[in-house]
Amino acid sequence: MGRIVAIDYGTRRTGLAVTDPGQMIASPMETVPTHELMSYLQAYFKKEKVDLLVVGHPRQMDHSESEVMKQIRFFVGAFKKRFTEIPVEWMDERFTSKMAMDALIAGGMKKSDRRVKGNIDKVSAALILQSFLEKRNNMQI
Repeated sequence: MGRIVAIDYGTRRTGLAVTDPGQMIASPMETVPTHELMSYLQAYFKKEKVDLLVVGHPRQMDHSESEVMKQIRFFVGAFKKRFTEIPVEWMDERFTSKMAMDALIAGGMKKSDRRVKGNIDKVSAALILQSFLEKRNNMQI
């Protein structure tokens, strides 16, 4: 069984999270500049077997799509062309940035470290991935 990778796509940087090989636990992985995302993923896929990419789907409170969705759709289209063997699933990402900040505070991270935006992005990706795992596991019961 391969890993599942999740992304919290941003215009400047993208947070990444990954499961263990058993696809049980989601962990923050990295934050990469978005313009380097495709090459980063390509290098990662050469080292690790990946079964699925989960992409955070940003929505507004009224369920309409956020402004960044056009760029995310472009990325996903390019990803599907390049990595035809890795399927893509969408996961609602509303409130993940707020939840990530709350988790960093609860975990005792210093205020100066919480200001590093990349820390929030990769924890947000982990929350997206954990939500996906919970949804998938609930559907199997």
